Amino acid sequence: MSEQPMVAVTDLKVRFTRGRQTLSAVNGVSLTVARGEVLALIGESGSGKSVTLRALMRLHSERSTRIEGDIEIAGQNLMQLSRSQLQALRGPVAAMIFQEPLLALDPVYTIGQQIVEALRRHRPMSRAQARATALEALRRVRIPSPEQRLDAYPHEMSGGMRQRAMIALALACEPQILLADEPTTALDATVQIQILILLRELQQALGLSIIFVTHDIGAAVEVADRVAVMYGGRIVEQAALAELLDNPRHPYTQVLLGTRPKDGLRKGERMISIPGAPPDLANLPPGCSFAPRCPLASDVCRSSVPASERVLGDHHVSCHHWQREPVQPLCESLS
Repeated sequence: MSEQPMVAVTDLKVRFTRGRQTLSAVNGVSLTVARGEVLALIGESGSGKSVTLRALMRLHSERSTRIEGDIEIAGQNLMQLSRSQLQALRGPVAAMIFQEPLLALDPVYTIGQQIVEALRRHRPMSRAQARATALEALRRVRIPSPEQRLDAYPHEMSGGMRQRAMIALALACEPQILLADEPTTALDATVQIQILILLRELQQALGLSIIFVTHDIGAAVEVADRVAVMYGGRIVEQAALAELLDNPRHPYTQVLLGTRPKDGLRKGERMISIPGAPPDLANLPPGCSFAPRCPLASDVCRSSVPASERVLGDHHVSCHHWQREPVQPLCESLS
C-alpha cells in the first residue's frame, strides 16, 4: 500500500470574475507531492503558477473567485474546511513564502512580533517562550545578529535578510508543506543562490515537502526533485528533474530549456526566445494553448486539448506530437 501524498490536487480550476469578464487562470491542474519531496512549478509569467499556489492555501477572494476541483493537504480536503479550520491549518500544516517579503510582512510590527504572534496563535506558550522560539527560528535561517534582527522592522533589513525572515516566519510553526512563490525573484544572483541552498538544506533537515514556483529553470535545478511545466493554466509536462532535462517532450518545455544558455552567454550572442505572447486568459484558444506559438502545431492542435500521456515511469506530457519531434531542430527554428 503506497503512502498517502502530502498534497493531492485533482482537476483544479480557478476563475476570476471582473465585471462581465471571466479569466480562466487555472484549467484542470492535477498534481501530487510526496512527503519530503520538492516539486518545482515552472513557466512564463501568466502561466498560472502563483494562482495555483495561492489556491492551495485558499487565499483568493471568495467574492471574485470560483474554485473547482479537490485540494487535499495532509489528508484534509481544503474545499470542505470552514474559515476557522483553514486558519488552523495555515501555519502548523501548510505555510507560504511570498514573492516580495517587503509587501507580505507587516511594516508596523517588528520581525520578532510577527513571529511571536504566529507562534502564540497556534501553540500554547507564553510571550517569553515564543520570543525565544522566534530567536531560534532566525538562527536556523542564518540571519546575522539575530538578537538585533528580532527587534528590527522589515524596512530596516536588506532584501536577502527580509527573505530569510519570511522563511523563518513560515517555518516557525513547523509546517509539513512549504509553498514558495518565486522567493528569489527580487534578489541579486549571489543572494538568490544563498536562499536556494538554504531552502534545500532546511528541506532535507526538517523533512519538508515543498512546492517551489519559479520562471527560472536554473533555480528549479538547484532545489527540485520533480518538475511540472505550466502553460495557459495547465500542466503540459511533468517528470523527475533529471528525466525532464534529458528528455523533454513537450515543445514548450523544449524551447523553455533552450532559452537558457548552457555555458553562459557570450558577448554578441543572441539568446533564443519564444516568439509571440502567452495566451489571453479571458479568451483561451479552443485547442492547445501553446499552438499559436508552436512551430509544430497542426489542425488537431488548434481544435482539441491534448490529453496527458505517459512517456516513461512518472513522466507525463500533454501534446499531440510528443512522440515524433526531436528537441534540437525545434530550438534551431526559433533561433
